[in-house]
Amino acid sequence: MTVEELLKKYAAGERDFAGINLTEANLSGVNLSGANLKGANLSVANLSGANLSKTNLTGAKLNIARLSGAHLGGADLTDADLNVAYLVRVDLKKAILIGAKLIRAELIRAELSGANLSGANLSGATLTEATLRGANLAQANLRGAHLSGACLTEANLEQANLQGADLSRADLSGADLRGTELRQANLTQAVLSGADLSGVNLRWAILSGCNLRWADLSEAKLSGADLSRADLCHADLSNASLVHADLTNAYLIRADWIGADLTGATLTGAKLHAVSRLGIKTEGMTCKWVDLSPNGDHSQIYWLNSGGTHEFFHETLPTVRIVIDSPLDQGAHFALAATYYQIAQQYPSLSQPPTIEVSSRRTVLAFKMDSDDKLFATAYVAIIPFNDAAITQKNLIALMKMIQSHDAGKLNVKESKHVQLCSKALNQAISKVDQIKISSSFPKIGESINFFQIPTQMILINSRDQRLSVYHHPGFGKRLIKKYDPSNSTSGKLAESTKLGQANITSILDFIKGFHNIDV
Repeated sequence: MTVEELLKKYAAGERDFAGINLTEANLSGVNLSGANLKGANLSVANLSGANLSKTNLTGAKLNIARLSGAHLGGADLTDADLNVAYLVRVDLKKAILIGAKLIRAELIRAELSGANLSGANLSGATLTEATLRGANLAQANLRGAHLSGACLTEANLEQANLQGADLSRADLSGADLRGTELRQANLTQAVLSGADLSGVNLRWAILSGCNLRWADLSEAKLSGADLSRADLCHADLSNASLVHADLTNAYLIRADWIGADLTGATLTGAKLHAVSRLGIKTEGMTCKWVDLSPNGDHSQIYWLNSGGTHEFFHETLPTVRIVIDSPLDQGAHFALAATYYQIAQQYPSLSQPPTIEVSSRRTVLAFKMDSDDKLFATAYVAIIPFNDAAITQKNLIALMKMIQSHDAGKLNVKESKHVQLCSKALNQAISKVDQIKISSSFPKIGESINFFQIPTQMILINSRDQRLSVYHHPGFGKRLIKKYDPSNSTSGKLAESTKLGQANITSILDFIKGFHNIDV
């Protein structure tokens, strides 16, 4: 069929041209809107400026075709071949390109907003300054693609392959990039504010000057990445890998990077106001100075001396560990959650639930916090649901008195301040616990559940990973050998009282000396 015959039939109202062969045909400026060109061969054809909106081009061959300025809005190009096609300024708004092949295609300034390109192959394609607002590119192959200056706001790029792609100055704000491959990609000065990059592979990527404000980079792989001058304010970097990453002069104000690995990273000049210095790995880090000013204006510069990173950063989060000599069952789990919920209503500092590890024999509750000074107070409240609460709380008070009585001359000014803060927090907790105990709203939910009567042990872990045993029930670990009678607790109290009396005050003071100094 010739072009003239095609246009004559179309003008007469015919729309079904499935399988038509018009290779190298000149169809520039023609109107074939709504036509059925399924499986058509239009390779090397000239369709510049043509109106192909809402056309069925599923499985069509358009290799090396010229489609510059063509209108393909709403067209169906599922599984179509557009390799090396010329699509400059083409309108593909809301088009369906599922599984389409666009290898090395030219899509400069193309309009692809709302288009479905899931599973499409765009490797080596040029999409410079293209608009893909809200486009679906899930599992698409964009390896080595050129997307500099492209607009991909709110786009879905989940599990897409963008290895080595050029995304410099691209706008990906609010985009979904979960599980995306971005290894060695160029994201210089790109905008990724509010984007979801959780778990993404950004190894050796270039993110210099990139806007990542409020972005989710939790568990992202950023080893060797260039994040110099990047804006990561309020970003979530929890458990991210930043091994040997370059964060020189990066903005990290109010970012969350608990659990991040910065081994061998460079952090000189980073803005770290309101950023935790606990719970991150910093072995081999290079950092000469950091900016602690609220606005990153260099008004509060802190210089780190040789080896100063070990004083400025601590890998461990202060933790209260309660070990129960029994596995947690569903009933006890419900009772535990309900009890801690009620406690948190009157003691908000315990609003964060503990992490729970359950083995075949024991249960470990871990209460993690952002300050060593909260350890004693948190421990005093956290033990409330258990039968061992009274003796454990008594031991916490005894330990604090021992520390205070041996403070003079053995602790420096900052260490003594830690003692004062710990004592103040503990006294406040004691006052709150008294209120909780007399509150009519506080449930006795655990009284009928055996889990809360089981022997326990409590260990405090400071930010330098030093441990202090607060209480260890004499029957702990022995209940399977000899049945424990919770009503007989006298021997436990005597044993623990003796233990505290013989405690090594030097090791207790060393525990306080290991507290992280927040004043710099």
